[in-house]
Amino acid sequence: MRALGIDLGSVRVGIAISDELGLMAHPRPYLPGGDWPALVEALGSLAKEENVDHFVVGLPRQLDGTEGRAARDARRFALALGKHTGIEVTLRDEWLTTREARARLAASGKNDKQSRSRVDSAAAAVLLQSWLDARAGARDP
Repeated sequence: MRALGIDLGSVRVGIAISDELGLMAHPRPYLPGGDWPALVEALGSLAKEENVDHFVVGLPRQLDGTEGRAARDARRFALALGKHTGIEVTLRDEWLTTREARARLAASGKNDKQSRSRVDSAAAAVLLQSWLDARAGARDP
């Protein structure tokens, strides 16, 4: 199974893809986020090229755990993506993925300016890796 993680944003959409074994998430360059039809088309093309059979879309919740406008948008986007591509889509809580991505980039020696263009896809990799790890844990006895 090969999965693609998506950190949906209005300006940049971070993406990450798993290896062929479904063990490790790897960030890819972000996609522009302003045009959903174009984004859905680009993700569909990438899924075909990379033999992706599952999308994992980040579901942003507010600090109190409720869902606001961003979460409703993520749900609508996931529905549109699944309908257009025919590929299964899972929504996954993205609680603190961007913060963790920034911390990882800082630990690797990148400053805020250097990491600005990488943080969205790094957050998508954190999101996808958590989903991959949860799946692996569910399969282990």
